[in-house]
Amino acid sequence: MYRREFIQRAAAGALAFSMPKLPAFLKEVPMGVVVHSYASRWNSKTPSDKYPGFTNAIELIEHCRSIGAGGVQTVVKDWSADFAKKVRDEREKTGLYLEGSIAVPKQAGQVAAFEQEVINAKEAGATVLRTVCSTGRRYETYHSPDEWQTLKKTALTSLQLAEPVLRKHKVRLAVENHKDWRAEELVAILKQLNSEWIGVTLDFGNNIALLEDPMKLVETLAPYTFTTHVKDMGVQEYADGFLLSEVPLGYGILDLPKMVAVCKKHNPAVTFNLEMITRDPLEIPCRKAEYWSTFDGIPKSDMDRTLRMVKQRAYKAGLPRFSQLPAEDRLAAEEKNIVSCLSYSSNRLGLK
Repeated sequence: MYRREFIQRAAAGALAFSMPKLPAFLKEVPMGVVVHSYASRWNSKTPSDKYPGFTNAIELIEHCRSIGAGGVQTVVKDWSADFAKKVRDEREKTGLYLEGSIAVPKQAGQVAAFEQEVINAKEAGATVLRTVCSTGRRYETYHSPDEWQTLKKTALTSLQLAEPVLRKHKVRLAVENHKDWRAEELVAILKQLNSEWIGVTLDFGNNIALLEDPMKLVETLAPYTFTTHVKDMGVQEYADGFLLSEVPLGYGILDLPKMVAVCKKHNPAVTFNLEMITRDPLEIPCRKAEYWSTFDGIPKSDMDRTLRMVKQRAYKAGLPRFSQLPAEDRLAAEEKNIVSCLSYSSNRLGLK
């Protein structure tokens, strides 16, 4: 199945299973929030009156409603059927959309548990389920071509095990480019699967770490995209390559209005979810030989182009760091960044 057929079938599914009260085909939906944006506050052990920790999806939904978000994308692991109904009630009360984050089965014996999570997520009103297929960042976790090829085979097997469950329950699964797949590699997996129920969670910034041009990434994956992780990225040179950080929307290097427009062109029902992770910069050691151990065939010109971009567009005043801050200050910085991003989304991206 090629791109045109895929998106026609996927769009039909999106229309059929979008929220009944707020379908994206009829009007804009405010940007949602990915649970990982609250990396410090989710299950926080820091006592705080102003930024109390979120212990479950219901608390996250209520807070995101209060700051003007349109929905949430959150983990659904270990939900009971009763809790799924409570999440559904909260979602219906607030009017927010819900997306799940779920692990795919690695072997046949895990399919039944996966199916129960799909059932619970659907009962709660989840319109799409995001997943990842790797156990970590490609350049940190996999150290040889054989290890990477094993991951690719394992990922394909997992998605093949998941597909009949998704088809049975008419729930869409969206695989994220999670600093693992380069764009064409993910497209190749989708073509092998040939399923209208499996598409992409398009992360706008992750693949800079894999030396891909971010706009080309969006143009390649948008035809397969069900949902997104919207972020802006700051970059800075360091000895072994470059540093990479999520920064508040509008402060980084990404052409967010164009990226949003490309996604809408291919799937008018696509959802836009903020993933603003407030953390120290990540090191992308692309000058070191070990970085390249799984990138056979990728031209050195990709690194040269990326490093030129880093030099030309380095984050002014240096990328911010947060690990040294007191816990309460980290929570405050996290909330400030998220609220700033939602404001940008409404005012500059028209998602309101």
